[in-house]
Amino acid sequence: MVFGLFNKQPVIDSFSSEWIFSAYGWAQQNFNADLFYTDTVLVCPTNEFFPDKVNSVHGMAESIFERVKVYAGISHWPTLVQDQSVCQLTGSQRVLIQGALRGPAGIADQSVDDSQRLVIPYNPQQINNPEGMIATYAHILSHHMGQMAKTPPPGGIDYWPQATELLAVFFGFGLMFANSAYNFRGGCGSCYNPYAQRDAYLSETEATYALALFSVLKGIPNSDVTPHLKSHLRGIYRKSVKEISTKVEEVDRLKQMPLKLQS
Repeated sequence: MVFGLFNKQPVIDSFSSEWIFSAYGWAQQNFNADLFYTDTVLVCPTNEFFPDKVNSVHGMAESIFERVKVYAGISHWPTLVQDQSVCQLTGSQRVLIQGALRGPAGIADQSVDDSQRLVIPYNPQQINNPEGMIATYAHILSHHMGQMAKTPPPGGIDYWPQATELLAVFFGFGLMFANSAYNFRGGCGSCYNPYAQRDAYLSETEATYALALFSVLKGIPNSDVTPHLKSHLRGIYRKSVKEISTKVEEVDRLKQMPLKLQS
């Protein structure tokens, strides 16, 4: 019985858990809860999800981003992918989106001039870290999407980076955020490339917990998720799913939100 006490420790502290649940509620209220349940998929870091084969760094960066746009439900947004070393971002960018903000009701307009497109910078060094690049792209898009919310995220502006990462998990990119949240910096200097990594704001465990909530809400079995997680995160993920599943009222409140929005 003494040893059993250690197994009852929560995956993350209560404040972080409550914030993640609240942030999911914010995402559903502002970014189409119905679309989350009907169209949003768990994006996996596999060739099935990213099958394109190209022969250049820029071509690879573009192809990965176009796939990210599709899975995020914003393939109709007019965008322009540029190497961060040559693109120049001046202040906040404005983009004209026709039809729905997100989802199949969006209207694509290929005639938009490059000067009117949303510039998406990429780091060429991330090509060898595709999960980090996917997460970075998803976070950039979530930043722009988050600015269109009608209400601020829980915690307000102080939690903006975490909220936009959570939003990207909500859009289906949780595996990439969990797997790329921490990168080992030990070993020989030539083995670690800091420019290939991404800045993470949700911790590795928090991102895994947010991913678990995604799966519980969507009814995704552990067997569809754990093979794609780093090995040391699989136990954390399973424990998160088990813990979240005991929060019946909180989970039901989120699941019922689409019905509330329709009424």
